[in-house]
Amino acid sequence: MEFELSKKQSEVLDGIYGWYKKPINQYLTLGGYAGTGKTTLLGYLSEVLKKEKKDLKIAYCSYTGKAAVVLKRKLKDTKSLSRDDYIGTIHRLIYKAIVDDHDNIIGWEKNAVDKFDYDLIVLDEASMVSEDIWYDLLSFKKLILAVGDHGQLPPIEGKFNLMEKPLLRLEEIYRQERDNPIIKVSEIARKYGEIPVLEFSKGVRKLSKSNEDTQEFVTDIFSSFNNECMVLTGYNSTRIKLNNGIRQLLGFENKEPEANDRVICLKNNALENIFNGMTGTILSISKCKLDSFQVYDVEIEFDGEDDIFFGNISVDQFGKKDIANTRHGINLMDFGYALTVHKAQGSQASKVVVFEERFPNMSDDLWRRWLYTAVTRAEKELYVIG
Repeated sequence: MEFELSKKQSEVLDGIYGWYKKPINQYLTLGGYAGTGKTTLLGYLSEVLKKEKKDLKIAYCSYTGKAAVVLKRKLKDTKSLSRDDYIGTIHRLIYKAIVDDHDNIIGWEKNAVDKFDYDLIVLDEASMVSEDIWYDLLSFKKLILAVGDHGQLPPIEGKFNLMEKPLLRLEEIYRQERDNPIIKVSEIARKYGEIPVLEFSKGVRKLSKSNEDTQEFVTDIFSSFNNECMVLTGYNSTRIKLNNGIRQLLGFENKEPEANDRVICLKNNALENIFNGMTGTILSISKCKLDSFQVYDVEIEFDGEDDIFFGNISVDQFGKKDIANTRHGINLMDFGYALTVHKAQGSQASKVVVFEERFPNMSDDLWRRWLYTAVTRAEKELYVIG
């Protein structure tokens, strides 16, 4: 490895290694703030373990394809992946597709436990994982290192949260990241919950909403919106307004979704391998009837996923703040240009625009987590509008 571990990272590595050699529990939780070197640490772990067992197979997995792509890139940077390792979604790792006579996927079933071919599971973005998927992972009887960021928002659905009290923690910013302006902003957000109006670097700025130049600046960004851009808000009403505004700037004249529109999935459908928060681009779309319901028949390319999604989605859901009433089995999606911060967890983008919006009953702790989660979605450029 070309990086040198800090004292704290070395202590955490020793803790993971000790657990791996003599596990008291089947799983171990590791929480680490942005910039503390979690992925670098995983690279060292891989190196240490594979010195002892050259044919060791590690399965690195994430909740969504987009998160898996981000993890894969980071692991490649630290030269951590071996040819026999797995890197991808949890779904692909532990479930197999059920296909019909025409090779269309009609469902999923859990893989046979005795045929699972990996020695260690490393679960990334662990706070996103639901209780039922977690118990499916445990059923394979393999050691699981669950890794996440304990500074982020807790899951919005249910009370299950693997990162609520991680056993091991990385909280000191890694020296390679100390000059990173996005990491600096994330520290300010996490500690104080208030980012000053300031230019931290050319591509990392906090802008005042009342400044007359801010509107023009934001319009310029929205006019060149692409898949590497993410716009984040607090309120669903703001999200809907921004989606409409961005679509107009991009030349979409129809209020209904069209080919090339960005969309986000709003509800899990494990049978069809789509999950809450997944974003993608419509390849084709047409309106039709399913029983008494109007639906769109669509092809969608979801970010980071290998397979194209073919299926139906609700007509009524687009542009709505709340989940629409519809028949069971009709998927729920909306325009995906602007997202709430909760929906963006697990995803990252090169360029992120954050509109600070605090709910009236939000505690100071929850607000700091909201702001921290928002700014840590950015990889290269970050613009906070406050």
